[in-house]
Amino acid sequence: MVAVATTTLLVIGFGAGVATMWAFGPELRHLVAPALPGAAGTLHEPSGQERLSLLTEIWTILDREFYDPDALDDEKMTQGAAAGLVRSVGDPHTVYVEPLQAAIMDQEMQGSFEGIGVSVEMIEGRLVIVKPLPNSPAVEAGLRAGDTILAVDDEPLEGKSILEVVALIKGPRGTVVRLLVQREGTPEPFVVPVTRDKVEFPIIESRMLEGDIAYLRLKEFNAISQKRVRSALRELLADDPAGLVLDLRENPGGLLNMAVDIASEFLPEGTLILTEEQRDRAPMEYRVERGGIATSIPLVVLVNGGSASAAEIVAAAIRDSDRGILIGEQTFGKSAVQSTHKLSEGSSLRVTIAKWYPPSRKNLDAGGIEPDIQVVLSEEDLAMEKDGQLERAVAHLLNGE
Repeated sequence: MVAVATTTLLVIGFGAGVATMWAFGPELRHLVAPALPGAAGTLHEPSGQERLSLLTEIWTILDREFYDPDALDDEKMTQGAAAGLVRSVGDPHTVYVEPLQAAIMDQEMQGSFEGIGVSVEMIEGRLVIVKPLPNSPAVEAGLRAGDTILAVDDEPLEGKSILEVVALIKGPRGTVVRLLVQREGTPEPFVVPVTRDKVEFPIIESRMLEGDIAYLRLKEFNAISQKRVRSALRELLADDPAGLVLDLRENPGGLLNMAVDIASEFLPEGTLILTEEQRDRAPMEYRVERGGIATSIPLVVLVNGGSASAAEIVAAAIRDSDRGILIGEQTFGKSAVQSTHKLSEGSSLRVTIAKWYPPSRKNLDAGGIEPDIQVVLSEEDLAMEKDGQLERAVAHLLNGE
């Protein structure tokens, strides 16, 4: 009789799907349905403490009853619960970041790290060096692009994620890491000892182009970006260029204050850069507070679908103030501002706390920024390493085309 009553409640609460499952075996009779409110009843709104108790209750039941206790990994369960809680708000930019990835991301935002200085990629489960960074310990040790790392300090890398491997390779400056390397054309793997050191991310690329046009590329907005941009601008402006190309293509953004500081290098004092709107606060305007060093040189900004967030702040401020034009492709479209909280066990929580708007007040989430002159790179251009967007920028600065 109890089983019949339980079945009835399950069908009422969850529909025909559970009724179908009932036909497959009596083991489902152990399920107990929650009490439902009566016709005049209302559901109880649980308190914060009761919600925490629910998680503890679930954890206790799994720990006591799950048929394979070896599959219960406390760390994975904790991370999964935390990630699920944050994911439930439905905002792609509000995220829980596990400790290992949080540590790596934090170092990247500082602009430097202690390690060997290589960019790597997982290809078919194997860690391959894409490029050793210039003047890095990896270059000094003789590592090359295309080398495959099989083990780190005698620990095989099979089955590890790229984040786990990066954590093994990084370490305090002055310490030595031994890498087992497989190189094409070399019959047997060999060990390469590398002495770790402080490595700075190469976020700036600058040079003079034909026609006396200066070129400056910024790859991300980290803690040292403004310092690097200002230094590069000084060197470029010393050659008295006829114009400047600021390349923000594939720049995913970064720190808001860096976006404001870097935009200020190109805009007159007092110019509006962006407006930020937070919950329960009056809108806040960010304006140029001090004169930059490149406020009058003819300017073109290159953008594409990889230009996001802080890169869009700078691009929009320059275009909306009629300081320069945008050439390339439509930007990514991210107007959310995140605050990062370091949590107790090393993880971090990134929470969207505000939206920002360019001087035009356009909502960038609806489609990013359309360039003034659209130039799409074709597959043929990419294969031939031809940069039609940069060529158009130079032509515009020289001839107004």
